[in-house]
Amino acid sequence: MASGSGDKKESELKPELKLYSYWRSSCSFRVRIALNLKGLKYEYKAVNLLKGEQFSPEFTKLNPIGYVPVLVDGDLVLSDSLAILLYLEEKYPHHHPLLPQDLRKKAINFQAANIVSSSIQPLQNLATLKYIEEKVSPDKQLAFAKHHIEKGFAALERLLKDYAGRFATGDEVFLADLFLAPQIRSAVERFKMDMTQFPVLCRLNEAYNEIPAFQDAMPEKQLDSPLTSAS
Repeated sequence: MASGSGDKKESELKPELKLYSYWRSSCSFRVRIALNLKGLKYEYKAVNLLKGEQFSPEFTKLNPIGYVPVLVDGDLVLSDSLAILLYLEEKYPHHHPLLPQDLRKKAINFQAANIVSSSIQPLQNLATLKYIEEKVSPDKQLAFAKHHIEKGFAALERLLKDYAGRFATGDEVFLADLFLAPQIRSAVERFKMDMTQFPVLCRLNEAYNEIPAFQDAMPEKQLDSPLTSAS
């Protein structure tokens, strides 16, 4: 596992926060966006999922199930992106709030985030697709992933059409956006999805791409990205 600064800037004081991340992980991507939005410095600890570093004794002490991301804050070790995001929101509520005050909008944020985190992302991750390859057929991987992405995106499109402004639930970035941006990018870049049938999500994606906090969290800008190593 390699280390580095999340914002790639030298600091006299070592950041208290450590984020164990994989450049291509959409779950890690969510947390990187939140840390950037809140202006929190952190130490980037790269975990190479393709090499199986998530199953090393060092990492499974942090997260026995072997998933990224993991956030270390002093003596607190926390895994699961939603748990991490809610922890950061509670600890740093005035650093760009991730949840709106309006109860209805807050509920929609949770619903949209849950569609991504429970009905899309787990069905396209490395472990699931590897299982499909081994137990069913390598030829079925892409179709399986795209089926579940399309199903989830259709639900999100219907859910957000009456709430979306510039972003998912209005004109401010909230929790739902942190889940949507990585998922849409993964669908487009990794699974080559045709997004023309999802105009709301397409418009949101364009807005995300203009925000520095999202740009700096992009997979290709992380220290463990092959694109970073090649540059």
